Amino acid sequence: MATGEVCIANISPRERSRRLKAGAIQFALGLVILGALMAFGASRGWRILVLPFFAGASFGFFQWRDKT
Repeated sequence: MATGEVCIANISPRERSRRLKAGAIQFALGLVILGALMAFGASRGWRILVLPFFAGASFGFFQWRDKT
């Protein structure tokens, strides 16, 4: 950002809170599923299934942080 620019949030604080909670839940689900796959000895190819959970968690976190 250049000096003097102001960032105006385009989502409400309530929606920011929802996105943070959704991101935390997706991250936790991703960890649980990854742990279960590793505990049962699933091959590395099956572990790619947790990617959407971690991607969704990161989207939620970054949207919460950047207020977008």
